Amino acid sequence: MPNLMASTPTVTPPYRDPAEVAPAESYRPADPVWVYRDGWRAGIIEAASPRAVTVTYRPENHRGTGVDTFTAPYVTSRADADPALDQRALRLVRRSPLR
Repeated sequence: MPNLMASTPTVTPPYRDPAEVAPAESYRPADPVWVYRDGWRAGIIEAASPRAVTVTYRPENHRGTGVDTFTAPYVTSRADADPALDQRALRLVRRSPLR
């Protein structure tokens, strides 16, 4: 995975350098990311495949969330904390296995 972004990205997906776009399959569940949906939004990876990732993200500046699928140019790693989403990610990682 590429270096974590220290703050919200400023380049829109069509103008990103393809060499800096990580493949969708390089992300893992609970990875903190930025996703582009009418602007860059904080998100958490739910699932990844070779073609796309599914992300829970904050569509606006409130506590509500959305879930959507994004291709690699619309996703980048995130280092900034988002208390509402990052706490959710801890629950994803700490799940008990099904019996």
